[in-house]
Amino acid sequence: MSAKKDMMLAVKISLFSNIVLCAIKAVAMVIVDSLAIAADLGVSFVALAVSIILYYSIKIADKPADFLHNYGYSKVENVCELIEGAVLMGLALAMSFQAIMQIIKVDEIYSPLIGLICSFLGIIINFWGAWFILKLAKRSSSPALAAEATHFRLEGYISLAITLSFALYIIVTKAGFFGAAKYIDPIATLLVSIIIVTPSASLLKEAFKKLLDASIGESGQMEVIKILAKHIDSYCNLKDIRTRTAGRKQFIDLHMIMPEHIPLKDAHHVMSNIKNDILSTIPECDVTIRMEPCRKDCTFIKTNQQCPYIL
Repeated sequence: MSAKKDMMLAVKISLFSNIVLCAIKAVAMVIVDSLAIAADLGVSFVALAVSIILYYSIKIADKPADFLHNYGYSKVENVCELIEGAVLMGLALAMSFQAIMQIIKVDEIYSPLIGLICSFLGIIINFWGAWFILKLAKRSSSPALAAEATHFRLEGYISLAITLSFALYIIVTKAGFFGAAKYIDPIATLLVSIIIVTPSASLLKEAFKKLLDASIGESGQMEVIKILAKHIDSYCNLKDIRTRTAGRKQFIDLHMIMPEHIPLKDAHHVMSNIKNDILSTIPECDVTIRMEPCRKDCTFIKTNQQCPYIL
């Protein structure tokens, strides 16, 4: 299956799951009147909106380079990642404020058993969605899908926290501690907002770093070095190596010094071999190799030694 098909399948699963989750949580909020469920519903609405954005982002990201965007549209995935992190962070702050206000003036919740059942369904759907989408994200090397999988896993932990809070509410009320039970819902909401903060900040940090043309991963850089070492006898020196990422696309730019005497056709053949090796090793990459002739300022010339590249 191609990377684009993997991504489109992941987005469709994300859309369907988020629609189901929004419906379940909306019904639960009306019946139970819980601040924690309301907060969780807000997270699901954000997730649904991001899924829609992600759907169009993937379509835009696959557009070929044009006059306005010479390197293509791959960075739109990083923009989507940034939006998701920023919205989740804002939601966490709003939820924290609302929870603190609710602790000051507590309200009673209704039908906690319905809340427990709905939250438990949320656990199943979210963790399954996180597992499946993450598998497709790794296969397609998509940062936007990886962010979406993180979002689903985060919602799974939120649903788990809310499920436990409803279970505790039922136990406490059965024991007759009605006053203490009223504080469980806002405290659970505060806990949920804290759970959201760290991964949201991580998403923001990673997306911002990639938008600033961060280098490709360490493993990718090591693969490039291995390939250059494999062809070490074919060129004089490596003047510069630069890499950057844009969405799932990786750009590699090499500046190489070639023997002065070598015919242009042979030099081009060497560059093609290096480029093909990199393309076959690193997925979704674009390789540019610039070359220039040796200026006879190397150690061999300075020490009156025979150039090893002259046959």
